[in-house]
Amino acid sequence: MEEAFIKTPLGIAKIIGNENGIASIIVLNSDVPLTTVIPEVLEDAVYQLNEYFKEERKVFNLTLNPEGTSFQKKVWKALEDIPYGKTISYMDLSKTLGDPKAIRAVAAANGKNPLWIVVPCHRVIGSDGSLTGYAGGLHRKKWLLELESPSKQTSLF
Repeated sequence: MEEAFIKTPLGIAKIIGNENGIASIIVLNSDVPLTTVIPEVLEDAVYQLNEYFKEERKVFNLTLNPEGTSFQKKVWKALEDIPYGKTISYMDLSKTLGDPKAIRAVAAANGKNPLWIVVPCHRVIGSDGSLTGYAGGLHRKKWLLELESPSKQTSLF
């Protein structure tokens, strides 16, 4: 596996992948040296993330290869269907997957999403519209939702 550390508006992101796809994109809570030469297999991911932060990209087109259970992968795949600038609740996500009673399992799988931003777990909110859980921190979730908000003049939260 190759890795790269890039600067984003929300901190340093660590990208891991190989010729089979991107396995992980996480944001770090500490500073590490940035990668000076991006491995070829990660170049497209870096390019597309940079476009996203410049508000030039709304849909990612990357080969993904995360590790997880079949249930987790099913949840992560469903997350990819949430459009840019939209949110859904954990309950709605559970219903989409065919089992409203699985809300806790869906929320847990959402929390284990290893592909920050590309698989948009930040677009899942509480049924009452509140920001709930985000592995990268609620301040980052809020920032991402505001970046994607169609009306920039007011804050969503």
